[in-house]
Amino acid sequence: MPGFNSIRSLVDREVTTGATVYAGWRKVPSVVTSIGFWQDLSMAPGNPRPNYYASAPLISTALAQSTDGGIYHGGAVSPSTKHLRKLTALTVTAGAVPLPMMLCDYLFYYPFIDESIIDEEQAMNPAVGSPVGLPRYTDGEGVRIMAVVVAGHTVGTGTFFTVNYTNQDGTAGRVTGRTQLGGQFVNGTIATSARATASCFAPFLPLQSGDTGVRSIEGVTFTGVPDVGLLTLVLVRPLASFALRGIDAPIEVDFLRDRPSMPRVYDDAYLNFLALAAGSLSAANIMGDAQFTWSS
Repeated sequence: MPGFNSIRSLVDREVTTGATVYAGWRKVPSVVTSIGFWQDLSMAPGNPRPNYYASAPLISTALAQSTDGGIYHGGAVSPSTKHLRKLTALTVTAGAVPLPMMLCDYLFYYPFIDESIIDEEQAMNPAVGSPVGLPRYTDGEGVRIMAVVVAGHTVGTGTFFTVNYTNQDGTAGRVTGRTQLGGQFVNGTIATSARATASCFAPFLPLQSGDTGVRSIEGVTFTGVPDVGLLTLVLVRPLASFALRGIDAPIEVDFLRDRPSMPRVYDDAYLNFLALAAGSLSAANIMGDAQFTWSS
């Protein structure tokens, strides 16, 4: 087990020294969603507070627990290492299930990208005083790009885009596959996740062949039909996935017992969820708790 010599050492840390923290969470989306679209629950009301990606257009902004909130996982523990121990989730809203979910570490976002600018690259720029590289997972390995609707588009289909990025090896000029926007317009939608639409790759953009991660985004180019909406591109590192299958019982994942390893959670990481709607999530109560444990 990464960070622990044995199960006994892990239990000793939790029971004897109290090196663990529990945190509850509750999300109640306010938008009407459609089946087959991923939704970014970081924008939904509830606990933790919603994150609206509201900052200067096209300027990269880092996300952190200390400044932006997210699922609480305790303070800094370095040089010890913190790990996700358990996740529990439930909903009493029948129309929300089955509900696959994914916990991600949100690293960087690039806000308010204009869908009406066609055949011209919109260049991304780092914010003054912000970290030049990723705040966590600095080599970019396993980091993915997701496109979040932050101002609803109207055309829905026929608008395509590509993203110019630097990969996990530091190679610039890499380009994602040509991706079409889906037909759901509400804020928080992962714009590329329409299951019945060609060239929609949910929930993350397809990287250039051979690439396994992303360090930064340099530009975005739209082609096809211009639209009026706005996108935010978010760099995330997926940590764990699970699914709510019904309303009669919660789902619990014990990462020590049920999974090959306990995902590491870095100091000050901003954690939140993605959810794949089986219908409308409007007013659905989705709640649970998480346990985090750190090594000696």
